[in-house]
Amino acid sequence: MPRAVLAEESIHPAVRERVALHQSAIVREVQEAVAAHPVVVVGMAMNPFPRKARRLLDAAGIAHHYLGYGSYLSQWRRRNALKMWTGWPTFPMVFVQGRLIGGADDLERLLASGELQRLLAPAPQP
Repeated sequence: MPRAVLAEESIHPAVRERVALHQSAIVREVQEAVAAHPVVVVGMAMNPFPRKARRLLDAAGIAHHYLGYGSYLSQWRRRNALKMWTGWPTFPMVFVQGRLIGGADDLERLLASGELQRLLAPAPQP
């Protein structure tokens, strides 16, 4: 499922580094968390859906790492960089085993179907 991303050759060399480094610290922080934890929830204050995702995980007894970035009126530029990186338009962003699985409603569906538990199960040994 390729998604449209402006090709590097379509960006003038004078601004490529600026494009590449724009808000790179927040993207790197999330990438590091996703690499270090089986379940990561990225959210923001005042939004009920990150709270819903965290409550669902708590109720299922699934440990998770939470990263919160501002509220509706603060840190929106930083959050926008995460939206551009993932292609996911809303918060929360829920990652399981390094894979973006969507938001709170997507998490709820995966929990109800048992798919989340399968994603978190240890790989079978040969």
